Amino acid sequence: MRFAYTKGLHELGNGCFAWLQPDGGWGFSNAGLVTDAGASLLVDTLFDLALTREMLDAMRRATPAAERIGTLVNTHANGDHCYGNSLVRDAEIIASQATAEEMGDVPPAVMEQLLANAEQLGPAGAFFRRVFGAFDFRGIEPVLPTRTFARELTLAVGDKTVKLLEVGPAHTRGDVLVHSVEDRIVFTGDILFIEGTPIVWEGPVANWIRACQGIEAMDVDVVVPGHGPISDRGGARRVREYLEFVQGAARERFAAGLSARDAAHDIDLGAYADWRDPERIAVNVETVYRELRGGGDPANPLELFGRMAELAR
Repeated sequence: MRFAYTKGLHELGNGCFAWLQPDGGWGFSNAGLVTDAGASLLVDTLFDLALTREMLDAMRRATPAAERIGTLVNTHANGDHCYGNSLVRDAEIIASQATAEEMGDVPPAVMEQLLANAEQLGPAGAFFRRVFGAFDFRGIEPVLPTRTFARELTLAVGDKTVKLLEVGPAHTRGDVLVHSVEDRIVFTGDILFIEGTPIVWEGPVANWIRACQGIEAMDVDVVVPGHGPISDRGGARRVREYLEFVQGAARERFAAGLSARDAAHDIDLGAYADWRDPERIAVNVETVYRELRGGGDPANPLELFGRMAELAR
């Protein structure tokens, strides 16, 4: 089953939809909708209010079930998957407990301030503005989950069974998969970037690899990633192989005594060099190094944006 990778709402069949935002790069995330018997479950909102409003309007035109969203699931805490929550604030908003705790770390006002002061932040600021300057963070009121869970939660959408599976920490602290069982569809949040480079903010990488293996073993036909075109279980395999490659390459350079910065410059991405946003290797290597050092605080985000800026040039 193939779906065109074009902006907008795509019908997946049996009352399910995916909202896609090419090219799937920084901030241009996907979302989903599961409906049955007048009930609806929305998977994620978008990075700003205008984008979220456009998506919700398209969903309402497509199905009466979207007139009132009953349940919203935020797959993780990154703003491009939850900053639009205020537009569906009457829904029950569900996330993992770890996601709910992380949502306050980078509120929209911080993104707005960073963009306003980007010129003062040198190359990191210039890169930050290049990747996030298309979004409008003004006037966004953070709306947090009203219900949280750990590990697994089963929901009913009409007569459909929807399972929420917490697979983080991986991309973030509390990543969740949304599996619409009878529809044989899984919405993966940012556990999958298809044709784009994953970014391991949290780790451990081994957890993310296990999450991909779990998707590969699922009884599903359609896989809707957090970014990029709709895929199948083969998309999870390709992301897993990338993560295994980065993990191995970083370990070799750690053993050789290279710094994380130098290692990111030294790694030949090979077949993965054509994936969108290859500069994310800088963050991914840093996360593997942090694991190999036995933990510790993550690197300063502005420093990481500076390293990515170097590679992006």
